[in-house]
Amino acid sequence: MPKATASVRSSAFEFERDSDGTVRVKARRELGPYARSATDDLRIWAGRTPDAVFVAERGEHGWRGLSYGDAFARVRRLGAGLLESGASADSPLAIVAENGIDHALVSLAGMYVGIPVAPISVGYASPEAAPERLRDLLAKLGPALVFASDPRIAERVAPLARTVTTIAEFEADAARADAAAERVKPDTVAKIMFTSGSTGTPKGVITTHHMLCTNQAMLSAVWPELAQERPRIVDWLPWSHCFGGSHNFGMILHNGGSLYVDSGRPVPGLFERTLENLRALRPTIVFSVPRGFALLLEHLKADADFAADFFSGLRILCSGGAALPDPLREALFGFARRYARRTVRITSSWGSTECAPFATTSWGDPEPDIDTIGTPAPAVLIKLAPSDERFEIRVKGPNITPGYWRDPEATAAAFDEDGYYCTGDAGALKDPDDPARGILYAGRLAENFKLTSGTWVNVGALRLALLERGAPLIEDVIVSGHDRDEIALLVFISRAHAAKHVGLPDAGHATLAEHPAVRSFLAAALAEHNAKSPGTSTRVARAFILPEPPNRGNGEMTDKGSVNQRRALQLRAESVAALHAEPPHPAAVHPAEVAEVSGR
Repeated sequence: MPKATASVRSSAFEFERDSDGTVRVKARRELGPYARSATDDLRIWAGRTPDAVFVAERGEHGWRGLSYGDAFARVRRLGAGLLESGASADSPLAIVAENGIDHALVSLAGMYVGIPVAPISVGYASPEAAPERLRDLLAKLGPALVFASDPRIAERVAPLARTVTTIAEFEADAARADAAAERVKPDTVAKIMFTSGSTGTPKGVITTHHMLCTNQAMLSAVWPELAQERPRIVDWLPWSHCFGGSHNFGMILHNGGSLYVDSGRPVPGLFERTLENLRALRPTIVFSVPRGFALLLEHLKADADFAADFFSGLRILCSGGAALPDPLREALFGFARRYARRTVRITSSWGSTECAPFATTSWGDPEPDIDTIGTPAPAVLIKLAPSDERFEIRVKGPNITPGYWRDPEATAAAFDEDGYYCTGDAGALKDPDDPARGILYAGRLAENFKLTSGTWVNVGALRLALLERGAPLIEDVIVSGHDRDEIALLVFISRAHAAKHVGLPDAGHATLAEHPAVRSFLAAALAEHNAKSPGTSTRVARAFILPEPPNRGNGEMTDKGSVNQRRALQLRAESVAALHAEPPHPAAVHPAEVAEVSGR
């Protein structure tokens, strides 16, 4: 291994650079104390604030809340019942259910007594999903029991594993659960969180109690607001995904806060529910993805009363997994300064399922330059390792998984010779001489590709630029061009915005995809993008407007609401081939001439 040629210590970080260009960065701040078990916090808050709302869900007659005291009592009884059902450290509990009180209870019950819990996306059990994906996933997991609260989902899961739809029947003597809880150690498996499975059957990421507990200690270290006021969130992010299920759920539990399950999503037709809940509950922290914040911004601009309500109790806005686009970030800062009653931290964070999931964020200054994914949290070590003219972000720390469930080959391949987890994400220091400036995210290495010219295309950065240029009509894009001469796109449009644009409120995706005004809008957006970014690695030659939204059931859309680029390219191989055909396909949209753009 090359010897370090440079080593620097600053007030907050230290880093070294090897002769081959490898960079290592870590924070100088030490990690504070943390719990032995991820459910210790439930016991603590049940004693301190037994009547405080822990989790609430909205039904036909309003909100129904679960207090900390009631949650702990039921978790103990359910844990005992799960042990009697045959679930164990080697025979996990699977959960195929939407977020809700019962989901929270059965998940915590399993973790309390040392039974690994595997939350599985309900998309795998949807009617449009390929049935073999769920079959293969459950075969790898080997659960003793599957909890599926929706009878329709249970019907699809039942032929594959023992399935139940209610949890009350499993309540038993809590004394047995308490005895089992005493045997839970930091390295006991708490969860098995599945990856997206873009290249095959999803991998089950082993998530220990130690990982979850240290991850929450890291969050407490970088966000002092968590200790100043019990957090309150209105959250739609699914618990089958690490952002919602480990990061957000764990943060509420660790800090004695309240989580209101949002039945809305950042998509037209459902976002209205989110807005209603945000207005009524006035959260202290809001987590979402860039698409969600873009939709939110539209309503902040249109409704001053909503903006005042929204910011009245707010302390933190956090975008997970990707930095916010510049215009969106600046607009949110502007609204916060105008309407908030105190300083609002607007930040991005980054990590992965294998990181439990938190690894970096912008911390310190509440209004940082957040075009980056931030800097390492305390106890996290980041390595930027050379990889095909780029750098891969690699991570080491107490929050990193020991490997994949029953998959030794994948486990061995996931770590480098120094024990760093290889994330597959590309990145670089914003300032090569100052790690405090943060790390620039450069997309997934597996998504990025070379054109026939040998030029690398950064899919993540290109996608972000195109979404900024085409908002709000362009909802997402699939970037194509691997081993081809030019970049091309498959475009998902926002049905609601496209319908408004052409004055046809009831038109469907297929009709709008063919509408001349929608095609003209895209042509102009591509021309503007190319004028600003004319290089071969950024210039778009043509695009198809897809006649339907992305499919969550087949894995094309992730639980977070973003398009899985690799999976989408695989599923739409015929469209990709037609898009790059010569002569061009008649349905292809080409960038408008510069003279045509001025009237857009």
